[in-house]
Amino acid sequence: MAEKKKSLADQAYEIIKNNIMNLTYPPGMPLTEALLTEELGMSRNPVRTALKMLQSEGLIVTDYYKSMTVKEITDKDINELYQLRELLEGSAFKLIFEGGKAEEYSYRIEEKVVHMCAVASDVYKWELADTQMHLEIVSIFNNDRITKFYESNLSELVRVGMYSLKNGMRIVPTNENLKKMVKYMRKNDYERAFAILKKDHFMQGKDSAMKEELKNE
Repeated sequence: MAEKKKSLADQAYEIIKNNIMNLTYPPGMPLTEALLTEELGMSRNPVRTALKMLQSEGLIVTDYYKSMTVKEITDKDINELYQLRELLEGSAFKLIFEGGKAEEYSYRIEEKVVHMCAVASDVYKWELADTQMHLEIVSIFNNDRITKFYESNLSELVRVGMYSLKNGMRIVPTNENLKKMVKYMRKNDYERAFAILKKDHFMQGKDSAMKEELKNE
């Protein structure tokens, strides 16, 4: 069966959303239908539909005068998102070891890390691949509500991750450290494996993202 062709509205939605998430349209950037119709080469109707979809997701906000801007990311947002990640992923990572599944998950996570290495030359693709690695960790819960809750924040997590990469978080050393984390998982060494996850993805990621926010103040 032939793949169903995406509507113009869906195409506009994907392009605008990707541009928001990869910071082509940075937080606080004004957006207008006229600007986007010209940039995307589309009529206003699909662009308007796409913008409504993105407003419902919270990526685009409107003010009293109905002017549209890309949602800002504040230091409070960054703190809350990293607190969420550390709570969920920290508990999940510990559960992997407590449940005797460290070796199994080492291979599952390694598969994601291999992909991260393959796309290392493209910052945005790497960030998306990194997100999938983190989703693999929380999959240990086997809890649809936790997965949906986590996925509902992915757009913001990706944007914040892009901040981190712009401000000091380096891809190649991070990939190498994740390879070490996988090896420690195979040895069932929770302390050393979690230390890498915590340092590279919670502490350094948050600190680098905060530098971008301070720059924007």
